[in-house]
Amino acid sequence: MQTSVRGLLAACLLAGTALAATPALADDADAPKAITITGNVALTTDYRFRGVSLSGGDPAIQGGITITHESGFYVSTWSSSLQQTDVYGSQELDLIGGWSGNIGGGLKLDAGLLYYVYPSGHVGNGNYWEPYASVSGTVGPASLKVGMAYDWKQKGVTTYAGNKADNLYLYGNVDVAIPKTPLTVSGHLGYTDGTLAPGYLTGNGDKTGWDYSIGASATVYGPLSIGVSYIGVSGPSVDGYTDDTVVGTLTASF
Repeated sequence: MQTSVRGLLAACLLAGTALAATPALADDADAPKAITITGNVALTTDYRFRGVSLSGGDPAIQGGITITHESGFYVSTWSSSLQQTDVYGSQELDLIGGWSGNIGGGLKLDAGLLYYVYPSGHVGNGNYWEPYASVSGTVGPASLKVGMAYDWKQKGVTTYAGNKADNLYLYGNVDVAIPKTPLTVSGHLGYTDGTLAPGYLTGNGDKTGWDYSIGASATVYGPLSIGVSYIGVSGPSVDGYTDDTVVGTLTASF
């Protein structure tokens, strides 16, 4: 479940100030940058995490920033508003560190460690760690990715009785760019084995479950893009939580 918006904007301002203070020398104009900074801010109609709504079926504001070294190592932070709950509060903050690069054969590896933090939560301990890894490649106009994430036994991942538990997530993505258009069509299929499975979260005790989505996105103007996806999960359908839904997202990237 991936700094507050105020903190995000402050980080962007600081990064911009640091870059502006660097002399623009002609000899450096075409030299590759050792460090790159990218980010985005988004408004989505529903924050769905692996098919399950964390915003109660309501809109959420999200944003993130990533600093990448030419070696492939990166650090990142991402945040989203949540539906107010005692454990998770009203905000999710993800702290991320990892490495991404080519591993031969046209394949790319992305691996790292993610820490889910809930700054405004005040009952229990919802924070937890999650190592992750994915391998991606291209086949014609299609980009393919398979990945996994594993949460070892810890306080933030528990059973109904409050005992520490673990959770495994496996997934596959396909993105197909439509030639001569700004449109990309995407599909996703995920499988959860553990206490974060959709059925277990809705109280039926099933520790395995699937989530899926199909959608499309397009750049509409400069850094602005829009996306629409149909999202669903297996198990009980709870309105505003695990029911199938259509999610729209407007994103500004920089």
